[in-house]
Amino acid sequence: MAKKPSAIWPVLLVGALFASTPARAHPHVWADMRSQLVIADDGKVTGVRVQWTTDKTYAKDALDGFMKNADGSYDATELARLTNENLSALSGYNYFVYFRMGGEPQKIGKATEGQQFYNPSDGRLTLLFTVPLETPLDPHQGTVQLKVYDPEFFIDFEYLNDKPLLISKALASGCNAKLLAVPKDAGLDQTKQMLSTKGKDWKPDNNEDFGSMFAQAAEVSCAAQ
Repeated sequence: MAKKPSAIWPVLLVGALFASTPARAHPHVWADMRSQLVIADDGKVTGVRVQWTTDKTYAKDALDGFMKNADGSYDATELARLTNENLSALSGYNYFVYFRMGGEPQKIGKATEGQQFYNPSDGRLTLLFTVPLETPLDPHQGTVQLKVYDPEFFIDFEYLNDKPLLISKALASGCNAKLLAVPKDAGLDQTKQMLSTKGKDWKPDNNEDFGSMFAQAAEVSCAAQ
């Protein structure tokens, strides 16, 4: 069992989690991710199931105080407790999941189906959960966009090369889902350079959304009928 409740995801709430991490530049945590868009029978997008595999340093701190088994694994009950703590804390940060429809932000519901796994061979944790939309989105009515990111860019989410974007079932005829290219330009490079000078306690002014600038967007769209 964890000896401290600070082993949870949103670093704004849990600065103590990274107390042992050197005060290096933003970002401070790295996560390889995969997103599966959840599609209803009528072709509407109803949410997303995310998969995040974090770096070894995060996993070491998050699991501090947990009893490791002889084979290097952790009990499922302990990982379930950690998952519940993760999702409870993440709820205050929109789970780092942002949907838009025709450019307009969309509301999400409470995350479900949380799971977490530890890989003894590489010392990394993988967290999975599903985030539902409050209102399903019909891509025939406009482009549905998904971004997964930390607005403060404390955590750097990057898509895996292997099957980065999945769909739970086939889309309607004439519709497609795609992952857009990673945003790149001189202005973004300058912003990243600025962020690289910031320590882990730094917070952006006026809640500026840096993470969105670098986030790779997934989109679902349909041809005009």
